[in-house]
Amino acid sequence: MTATPASEAATEAPWPPAREAWTAAILLMLAYTLAFVDRQALALLVQPIKEDFGVSDTAMSLLYGLSFTLFYVLVGIPVAWVADRSNRRNIIAASIFIWSLATAACGMVRSFTGLFTARIAVGVGEGGLSPSAYSILADYFPKEKLGLAMGVYNMGVYFGGAGALILGGLIAGAIPPNSDVLIPLLGTMKGWHIIFLLLGIPGALLSLAMFLVREPKRRGSVSDAQPAAAPMGHFFGQLRTHGRAYFGIIVGFSLMIFVGNGTGAWIPAFLERSYGMNISEIGASYGWIVFFCGTGGALSGGFVASALEKRTPYGNLKAAVIGFTALIPLTIGFPLMPTAALALAGIGAMNFFAGFNFGGGLAALQGLTPNRMRAMVSVVYMLSINLIGSTLGPTAVALVTDLVFGDPARVGESISLVCAVASPLALVLLLVGMAGLKASARKESVA
Repeated sequence: MTATPASEAATEAPWPPAREAWTAAILLMLAYTLAFVDRQALALLVQPIKEDFGVSDTAMSLLYGLSFTLFYVLVGIPVAWVADRSNRRNIIAASIFIWSLATAACGMVRSFTGLFTARIAVGVGEGGLSPSAYSILADYFPKEKLGLAMGVYNMGVYFGGAGALILGGLIAGAIPPNSDVLIPLLGTMKGWHIIFLLLGIPGALLSLAMFLVREPKRRGSVSDAQPAAAPMGHFFGQLRTHGRAYFGIIVGFSLMIFVGNGTGAWIPAFLERSYGMNISEIGASYGWIVFFCGTGGALSGGFVASALEKRTPYGNLKAAVIGFTALIPLTIGFPLMPTAALALAGIGAMNFFAGFNFGGGLAALQGLTPNRMRAMVSVVYMLSINLIGSTLGPTAVALVTDLVFGDPARVGESISLVCAVASPLALVLLLVGMAGLKASARKESVA
């Protein structure tokens, strides 16, 4: 009989108390909520901002995606490198404060270039959140509970998206986005400026609340004296050894985000152009759909992923396969519905199954990765979903609208056409990742 290695012994230490772990998960979910408030607020305000600055759909898609991703890409890798070596909680608190100031700055600009620059600053701030959050959650929750914890964290996508739509719609009802409003000390502002200013306020408070989260012990470290982070050579070796699994999971999810951002960025404009809904109506209807369907899907998917992981091999990823499969007909079909009610029903189902995927997929990714390189793997994932999803998704829809159909009123057909290519391909890539995960497991069992 061989002795248990010190690294394995460390992983057998008691997990943090459930109350402490779930407090951390909920606060991180609230941070993710704020991160998505700004993104969806911009989607809601596409039409008034476009009219105010006199720009095209393609320019607005770059504002939504490229501006955010530009510095997110540059900041994400060094921040993840630091996160694998230092206090992740402090990185998250600083990130929240930075992007909240940048969101408020979006309400102060007077040009398209200024708004683009402010959006870059939002990306700089948000670049520090998810890689650190994924790493912390993997040290708070065991494998069989991590899918649910990741599902709770990713409910923030839908809380944030819904909150921006609902609050933005209410504010727009009181202060039309294109109206001129005189604000003491700030002068005359457009209504949409005020929405961004108000959305930037809560972040300062939440950045302080993050100090209630304790930095957990890194599981898998040999000793407190040993550096937690792996050398970069080991990191690249990990990616090579399990290349098919990482490629399939990361690119598969990136294509799902491509679909999610491509639809999410243009759904408000689609509802306005196709069915004549105004911003207040869109915020009231679409916002509550995102809230209930998206959060319900994220929570349900987390429960299903955790249940499957306990009962079957690769259960976390199997839950994501269910969601990816359901999204194919939903994403292609909802933009072609003859009435707003049917389109909104399809959008609700799409949000449910999009949220359903996250917990299991992210848990599978964290489970495949040694603790000492989780933040770096997470940033590879985040860079991929932002480059492919956040940047290319909205722009692909805009380019089809501008260059193929040449008619802004046909944005719904553009969404459907883009999804008809990307949604099936996302499922194929995820199945490649599943096969790679099984192959990695066989290698480890032989070794």
